[in-house]
Parts: sequence; C-alpha cells; structure tokens
Amino acid sequence: MSLSSVSPGRNGLSGEIRPTAILAAPLVGGHVSTGLIGFVDNVLAGHHGTTTLASVTIGTALWWLPMMVPIGTLLSVPPSVSQLDGAGRREDIGGLFRQALWLALGLGLVLFAFLTLIPHALGPMGIAPEIIPGATDFLHGIRWGVIALTLFFCMRYLSEGLHWTLPTLVLSAGGLLILLPIGYTLTFGKFGFPEMGAGGLGIASAIMLWAQAIGFFIVLKRSRRFADLKLFERFDAPHWPTIRGLLATGLPIGVTVLMEGGLFIATALLMGRLGQVPAAAHQIAINLSALCFMVPMGLAEATTVRVGHALGRADFHGVRRAAKAGYAIVIGTQLFSGIVLLTCNDLLVGFYTRDAAVATLAASLLLYAAAFQFPDGVQVLSAGALRGLKDTRVPMLLAAVAYWGIGMPLGAGLGLGLGWGPRGMWIGLIAGLTFASVLLCVRFVRSSHPDRLMMRGP
Repeated sequence: MSLSSVSPGRNGLSGEIRPTAILAAPLVGGHVSTGLIGFVDNVLAGHHGTTTLASVTIGTALWWLPMMVPIGTLLSVPPSVSQLDGAGRREDIGGLFRQALWLALGLGLVLFAFLTLIPHALGPMGIAPEIIPGATDFLHGIRWGVIALTLFFCMRYLSEGLHWTLPTLVLSAGGLLILLPIGYTLTFGKFGFPEMGAGGLGIASAIMLWAQAIGFFIVLKRSRRFADLKLFERFDAPHWPTIRGLLATGLPIGVTVLMEGGLFIATALLMGRLGQVPAAAHQIAINLSALCFMVPMGLAEATTVRVGHALGRADFHGVRRAAKAGYAIVIGTQLFSGIVLLTCNDLLVGFYTRDAAVATLAASLLLYAAAFQFPDGVQVLSAGALRGLKDTRVPMLLAAVAYWGIGMPLGAGLGLGLGWGPRGMWIGLIAGLTFASVLLCVRFVRSSHPDRLMMRGP
C-alpha cells in the first residue's frame, strides 16, 4: 500500500506518526550514507599523505558550501509534487518535473563554472602553497560530476514527494560501493592507473555522482509506480513561469541552508585562530554532531511531503497533524542523541584521537553538542514543515537573524573577544539554533492556522 493512501484522520496523531517514520527511515539512511562519502574521502586521502588530506579538506569545504544552494533550491520540488498528488492532479506532475530538470541543469552549470574559477582564489585566500595544487586538482576533478548531482537531487526529490524514499537509500549507499574502489585505484595509482592523489579522489567522486544519477533515471523510467506520470515520454522546452515559480519557493530555501551551513563553517575557521588543539577538538565534536543531525534532517524532509500532501488534499487540520507527528518523533530522536553524547562522550572521542589534550577538549565540547540537539532538531523540523506550505521567504529572514544576527556575533564575542575559547564559540551555536527553533516554530504555528490555510486554498 502506498503511504499516500493512508488516512491519518482515522487515528489522529498516532495514525500520522507511523507513515511519517516509514517515509523518513530511508531518508535518514540516505543522509548517513552521504555523510560516509566524506568519511571515505578523508580516510583515503589521509592514508595517501598529510598534504593530500589537507588538499581534500580545503577542496571539500569549497565544494560543499556552494553546493548547498542548488540542493536547497531544488527542495521546492517535494512540496510542489506532493501538493499536486494530494490534490489529485498527478497528470500535472510530469510537466512540472521536466521544468525542474531544466532548473537542475542550470544550477549544475553555475556550480560547474564556480568550481572552475574558485581555484584561482586559493592563493589570495591565504591557503598554504603546498596545498593549492592538490585542492585545485580535486575541485577540477569533482566539477565534472556537479550536473549529475543536481539532476540526481531533482529525481530524488520527485520520488520523495510521491512518498517513495527507498531509491534514495539504495542509490546513496551504492555510491559508497563505487567510490571506495575507484577512489583507491586513482588516488594510489593501482592496476596500471597513474597515481593522482587528491585529483583522483575528485574524479572518482564525479564518476560516483554520474552512476547515481543514471541509476535514478533507470528507476524512474522503469518503475510502474511512475508509469502514469509519463516523465520522459516527451521533450518540453523551458517554461520560464514554471521555473520562476520553483525558484521563488526554492531559492530562499537554498539561501537558508547556506546560512546555516555557513555558520558552522565560519565557526570552524574562527576556531582555527585558537590553535591546532581547539581546531582538532572542534572538528571531532562537529563531525559527531553532524552525524546526529542526519536523523532530524530526514524527518524534516518526510514532514515536508506529509504537510504538502495534506495541504494539497485541502485537509487543513491534517497539515498541523502531520507536523505534530514530525515534532513528536524528533523530540524522541534528539533526546536519545543528547543522552548518547552526554554519557558516551569520552568513548566516542576515543575513536578519533589518542592525543590527550585534543580528546579532553573534544569530550567537553560534546556536552555542548548534547545541549543543542533539541533546538537543532526543532529548527530543522519546523523549516521542513514550512517548506510543505511553500512558506520559505520569511523563514529565510528569520534564519538570517538567528544564525548571523545572534549566533555568530555571540560566539565570536565570547570565544575570541572575551577569551572563552571553543566553549564560547559553541555557546554561540547553541544560541543561534535555539533562536531559530523558536522563531521557525512560531512561524509554522501562524502559517498553518486552518483559517489562514482555508483563505489561501490548497
């Protein structure tokens, strides 16, 4: 039975929690698999050499940060698709999807141009001369996969918007099986291939991205689930009003995701001013926090779909019911994550380092990470619920105030200005996420009021 056919109204909130959890589980697994791709890159680069690891670290930062904008922008696809599905207008989904593919292609070309040009800025940015060649090779290698990446996310978001998330899990996990052997071969020069170091990892990543995109195309093309949509049966020229509509919803999401990601990256850069031990300890703590974040992120995407579907079928009370289910689950998952980080901090840090100074500081930072698990989960869930309503512009402004008007100034002021060090920076992160969780939650309560939705219509 399709999850879209489940009628949560029969069982109230309890009847909504189950389909939301089932929808979210593969998304969580897919996000974890994506996070492990970075882990594989770092392990291979680290075994090749310190310079290679440094090059991949710089290259990855310059690749992931701008990539947040197109991926976030394409998040306009799930609510658009789910609302059409909920309204019984499946015949319109194919046309919308083909326009989304044009948008994905355009975003991919912009990202390709950025990765082609950004290596020229490495020197002026103050990157060590010995790191620049490897970072350049990595960026020039991985750029050949960026169009595949944006197309992959477009197809993935279509599938998720129609309540089918299993392909996301399978293809994301399959990417690891492709990246590991090809990355090893090209990085170290095995089986007759030249040793390419960081550049080899970039090329291997591009190959993996194209394999994932082609795999998703085959899934959509052959699946009976999507046969009635006729996704690829005809060619549609770009229809700018439709593309502008997707951009109007999606671009604020992309900017919001960039602002949140930029907050953490800027914090890491500022932490580098405090020395090697604080920077290394922060990296360990933030890696573990990022892994925990995969769970509420998947739940937020599932909530986007459930809220959008309820709005599409004009079930205005069901909109809030879908969001409440997401909040109920995320409170439980974040409570569990917080307890693990709080009670197992020394054990977890031991997997990363044997340096006593780094381990002691990292373990203490995990106590702060435990503290922001709850606000972090609430803010990303609220953002996902708002996306289901296609309410994205005001949330973008609220996120800007919380992250950059409160979180960053407070963290920099406490950590650097008052000399509180890493702990002051993490207090800033907690404050920014807490304000974001309150502002976005209040915004959803206001935007989802049944009377307000009834006036707007599905």
